[in-house]
Amino acid sequence: MGKHQSKLKSDVLEDLRSVTQFNDAEITEWHNNFLKDFPTGVLTIEEFKMMYGKVFHRRDASLFAEHVFRTFDSNGDGSIDFRAFLCVISITSKVKIEDKLEWAFNMYDMDRDGFITRGDMLELVWSLPRCGGAVMKGPDDEDDDATPERRMEKIFGHMDGDKD
Repeated sequence: MGKHQSKLKSDVLEDLRSVTQFNDAEITEWHNNFLKDFPTGVLTIEEFKMMYGKVFHRRDASLFAEHVFRTFDSNGDGSIDFRAFLCVISITSKVKIEDKLEWAFNMYDMDRDGFITRGDMLELVWSLPRCGGAVMKGPDDEDDDATPERRMEKIFGHMDGDKD
């Protein structure tokens, strides 16, 4: 893969302004930093896992990182280009709560069928770096609430108001 252009063209800036909440100066700064960290112009799943590993250095965060990466990799090609990266940064930092909720929903909807099932929830709970299949207790948990399966059922009990 060749070296990517470091200066953004005006039509690219216009596109990025239209899909994010950033101005030209912010977009340019994000772009320069992105290219400094990822000179190929894309972020791969392996690089993403390494980044997550640095944040969650005491646990194996690779499975959880795969789930987060999947929500960023909107076209499913196994990489995140600058446009997708900036859209996610915008969603997580600058946009309305509804957009943030939609992004979070998409992370939990593992098979992208428009529903969060118990299977989707359990897979994500198992992948959480602090959970990892081991006991994870909250301050109000009983000992029998601490498994990922019981945690998922408890979450579903709170979320699924109409029990469908």
